[in-house]
Amino acid sequence: MRGEGVLLSWRPIPGLCDDESAEIYRWNRARRRKTIVSLGGASFFASVSLAPAGNNNSDDKIQETFPRAEQLIKHPLALLALFPKDLALFSAGAIAGALSKTLTAPLDRVKLLMQTHGLRASGSKGIGLLEAITLIHKEEGIKGYWKGNLPQVIRIIPYSAVQLFAYEIYKKILSNEDGDLSVIGRLIAGACAGMTSTFVTYPLDVLRLRLAVEPGCRTLSQVAFNMLREEGIASFYCGLGPSLIGIAPYIAVNFCIFDLMKKSLPEKYQKRPETSLATALVSATVATLMCYPLDTVRRQMQMKGSPFNSVFDALPGIVERDGFLGLYRGFVPNALKSLPSSSIRLTAFDTVKGLITASQKELERIMEENQLS
Repeated sequence: MRGEGVLLSWRPIPGLCDDESAEIYRWNRARRRKTIVSLGGASFFASVSLAPAGNNNSDDKIQETFPRAEQLIKHPLALLALFPKDLALFSAGAIAGALSKTLTAPLDRVKLLMQTHGLRASGSKGIGLLEAITLIHKEEGIKGYWKGNLPQVIRIIPYSAVQLFAYEIYKKILSNEDGDLSVIGRLIAGACAGMTSTFVTYPLDVLRLRLAVEPGCRTLSQVAFNMLREEGIASFYCGLGPSLIGIAPYIAVNFCIFDLMKKSLPEKYQKRPETSLATALVSATVATLMCYPLDTVRRQMQMKGSPFNSVFDALPGIVERDGFLGLYRGFVPNALKSLPSSSIRLTAFDTVKGLITASQKELERIMEENQLS
């Protein structure tokens, strides 16, 4: 080929790798470099084909193969491939997370009250599920069940985005040359993703807790100013240690079981939404049973005036005051809240990944048709 530019098309073979997509590059022989044109995101390729640019400019050739407006209207799924993959995943995770948190906010408020009632009302033991529901309605009415939900929704948007994005990044880092990832690698990737997202959004989690359980504080800004004035900026990270310790095994077990269960199923079932819901339910149940005591410790350490300075102080202190079951105070409403919440989030993430793959195939098909015509 004697032209100044050639077209390189990297084509995947279906089933060869998980991330099926195509990328088209423009190679400038004079400058000896390539530039990505579109369809981004692939880490693997199965075959390479070369097309001479001839007397036409490479950019003009690419523009001729790019879908026209009427083609995109006829095949709207291809539009998704025009957006960055990370942006699409971020948006889906943010919407799914905000929706799931809003729908399960009453159970979350009940859980927080059950976890911290013994510390708030000195000298009294924890309260049960029905007592907590009744107490919230009696003191604050229906709106009380959604108290503290706004900072939780604000927190879940970056939390979901950072967590899911970090999980994909860590998986790529820990994968071998063939793209395979061991069980240990999945656990490490999940743990690192959980700790990364927790560290970034932890101050909002503390604000949500204070707004939900402390009387006299009506707005998020009021809680924040009171904490800064009375306790300093370090108060926004009280309990961070047990939070990182608690979230790391939870996300590691949750994501790992979810991935492995999905991969163990026949291929025809893997892409079904009900499969994602079922596997997410199982993975979240196992992870919650294993890690819930550390969540109770974290909540009590976040409370103003908490007598506990470390996890090693809190665990025996809670057991001595409330018994072993005190570590599982609020477990039922937490399970009722977290299981559907986790299922919605992971299912939405899985569904969007499937849509992105399908949109990349659709865009690739349209461009191939344009190239042949």
